[in-house]
Amino acid sequence: MDKNRVYVFDTTLRDGEQVPGCQLTTVEKIIVAKKLEALGVDIIEAGFPISSPGDFQSVVEISKAVTEPVICALTRANTTDIDAAAEALRFAKRKRIHTGIGSSDIHIKHKFNSTREQIVERAVAAVKYARKFTDDVEFFAEDAGRADNAFLAQMIEAVIAAGATTVNIPDTNGYCLPDQYGAKIKYLVDHVSNIDKAIISVHCHNDLGLATANTIAGVMNGARQVECTINGIGERAGNTSLEEVAMILKTHHGLGYHTNINAKGIYDISTLVEKMMRMPVQANKAIVGRNAFAHSSGIHQDGVLKHRENYEILNPEDVGINSNSIILTARSGRHALKHHLERLGYKMDKINLDEVYQRFLEMADNKKEISDADLQQLMGDGDDKNYGDKAIKVTLLQVVCGDPLRPMATVKLRINGEDREASAAGNGPVNATINAIHAIIKDDIELDEFSIQAMHGGSEDVSKVNMRVKHNGQSFYGFGYSTDIVNASVHAYVDALNKIY
Repeated sequence: MDKNRVYVFDTTLRDGEQVPGCQLTTVEKIIVAKKLEALGVDIIEAGFPISSPGDFQSVVEISKAVTEPVICALTRANTTDIDAAAEALRFAKRKRIHTGIGSSDIHIKHKFNSTREQIVERAVAAVKYARKFTDDVEFFAEDAGRADNAFLAQMIEAVIAAGATTVNIPDTNGYCLPDQYGAKIKYLVDHVSNIDKAIISVHCHNDLGLATANTIAGVMNGARQVECTINGIGERAGNTSLEEVAMILKTHHGLGYHTNINAKGIYDISTLVEKMMRMPVQANKAIVGRNAFAHSSGIHQDGVLKHRENYEILNPEDVGINSNSIILTARSGRHALKHHLERLGYKMDKINLDEVYQRFLEMADNKKEISDADLQQLMGDGDDKNYGDKAIKVTLLQVVCGDPLRPMATVKLRINGEDREASAAGNGPVNATINAIHAIIKDDIELDEFSIQAMHGGSEDVSKVNMRVKHNGQSFYGFGYSTDIVNASVHAYVDALNKIY
């Protein structure tokens, strides 16, 4: 075995799904599981089969749908749970039963009303029984973070002798400090005589915000499996974040550890889990938060634009994010403003940057953040005058829609002085209009982003539409304003076309 390989055990579909409001259907779980497979996760904990018929069926279906990772099912240390897990895993190409019991004196006394000796007996019996169904058995010593190290070592040695191939040392309540948790793992390495017969796994909760730090401390002291969730979701304050651990190990080359995680897929699965589990990612979340690669300070913006590594230790593209975000605020400098204007297609040799910057500051003093549409307004855009005689101009827009009518749109464009007209249907008035424009343009253009915002509020308000389109691998932005959402959308799309052509 590669001694520097760290195996990634993902429990998004088990521990993560226990969060109130985050329950998924079986179909949704399969979608997430396939994304985890593509991400390079080694083990997927698919559920707790005995807990409900839905969980049981999800483990069955995930076992059929996913072939590369090991599929794991959780059980308590009893034969009924283990029987259910074995049955649910019957279709898995590679299967693992994850069984265990409490190891701290608090759990032994107040949860099980038992003794240390009896708990070890139950642990050994559960592992031996699980081994009847699979050679891959993981044992968890619940609340190991608060367990006595000498007793924990005795328990771990006994379950490895009984057949456990992975031993999970959970900091179930997120209690440990990193040095304490690292020392606990090191103690097991040094005092469990048969520890070389199993992989040590770390499963840390984030009650004190230390889950990732404790996980890395565990790896540095001998653990070779990390148990994580996407976006760090999980009970209470959550679990160790998969993306954080993966990128720490990838970034700190000096540690010498590596995983099989395809980092470029991180942002994609993060947004999928955020949407499906209805758990918004906080803006300042490491790696995947919307502000993780955003810069609003003028000093930082200037530094990033000159050399990204001045203020970024990670390349956003490494985790599947297109680029960093230079946020325009009153603290932004000329360099950042120039960067955005060039990105929007303005020719800087025709612009008095000092004069525009002063107008920008006046606008920024009245707004927390300046959007692309605000810049468009600042530069006087909103019609076709900036593109001269070669502009694509809308000369007719007619839309018919209603219930049960199918939306239809007729659009007439003047292109280089020539009028062209087309009609098309769509699943809504905006879609029908864009389809009609495509029928005229006849080019490969993909609508990548579409947002509508009321300028002030109310049904009679002016709508501001932002669009981003892709053409030949490049992105172009368009903006439109109108009291009519369809009209604003058409002008935003045509604005983007003018920047392309």
